[in-house]
Amino acid sequence: MDAATLVGGAHRALEAVRSHDPALAGLADRIGEVGILLSDVAGELAGYADDLDADPLRLAAVEERRAALAQLTRKYGENISDVLTWAEQGAARLAELDGDDDRIGELTAERDALRADLGGLAQALTDARTEAAARFAEAVTEELASLAMPHARVTFAIRQTEAADEASGVEVGGRAVAYGPHGADEVELLLAPHPGAPPRPIAKGASGGELSRVMLAVEVVFAGSDPVPTYLFDEVDAGVGGKAAVEVGRRLARLARSAQVVVVTHLPQVAAFADRHLVVEKTNDGAVTRSGVKAMEGEDRVRELSRMLAGQEDSELARAHAEELLEAARTGR
Repeated sequence: MDAATLVGGAHRALEAVRSHDPALAGLADRIGEVGILLSDVAGELAGYADDLDADPLRLAAVEERRAALAQLTRKYGENISDVLTWAEQGAARLAELDGDDDRIGELTAERDALRADLGGLAQALTDARTEAAARFAEAVTEELASLAMPHARVTFAIRQTEAADEASGVEVGGRAVAYGPHGADEVELLLAPHPGAPPRPIAKGASGGELSRVMLAVEVVFAGSDPVPTYLFDEVDAGVGGKAAVEVGRRLARLARSAQVVVVTHLPQVAAFADRHLVVEKTNDGAVTRSGVKAMEGEDRVRELSRMLAGQEDSELARAHAEELLEAARTGR
């Protein structure tokens, strides 16, 4: 039921009783005015509605656009301003991608030029390595001759691995080779311990004592330029004695000028060259066996070297030999 009908009903009810009470007559007049006003407003609204251009298609288009804007703000920004900013950036990136054909050509030319430069640098590095390897191998071989390996010969194998394809390699010497941060070479140290023996990788072609002596020779050649702070040699003098043992001790002492050198040895000729002579001793109290380390100095060191020389630390001849060995080591470093 509309408002005009309700007001009309109220007006008729008041008109029926207005003669009984002047107050009700006044209210009947006022509600009658309200009814007239409502009728006027209803007529004007009806005319306004008739004049409106109601287009269902336009309404559907507006609703669709509002839905699209809501979706854009959920995906690309908190508000329309953010969405427009994203659209500008996207348009710029699209224009850049549309011109990628030219850019690809430029990058391809730049890549080819860099590969050519890289190939030249890799070849120069290979040449430098080859020249340095020859000098280094000769120097190490000379050292080994003084370390009771007079017929041993050290060489280097410098190889280049073929690249899986041109895209993953660099052209060196007319072929595509694999390369890394250290160039295009694989370098391997080879040892021929005696005449007639084929050079083999040092890890496979050397005994424990030979491997230690090769390492010592390498480090002596590198002395001063190698940043290694500490060397540990275990039985580096295995299989040597006499003059060769003295040469091992002398070279260890030379290496100790630029680094700390720790040597495990049973040869007095080597121990005599040490700046610090330590002896590992075992004690047994009947229940527990303990190992300890004792520093040998002065008379104790002479006695220990005598024991190592002759097994008799109190032998005057052994003591004289030990003192002579210590003096020779002090003057022959």
